[in-house]
Amino acid sequence: MVTTIQVSNELLDKLQKMKVHNRESYEDIIWDLLEDRMELSDETKESIAEYEKNLKEGGLSKFHKWEDVKKELKLNV
Repeated sequence: MVTTIQVSNELLDKLQKMKVHNRESYEDIIWDLLEDRMELSDETKESIAEYEKNLKEGGLSKFHKWEDVKKELKLNV
């Protein structure tokens, strides 16, 4: 079944800029976006699971505060 969808001019402009070549259809672009969102590598899934576990346990010791990083690296930002 073929249908028509309505999008704003802003979205249309963004879709046009995403085209790899002029003959690429908007459907192709939308499918690519959906696939990117649906497909996560096993490594990414493991990282997410590890982060969630760490978060639930209340420990995010791997992460550092920006202020501490600046001091350690002697940044004047």
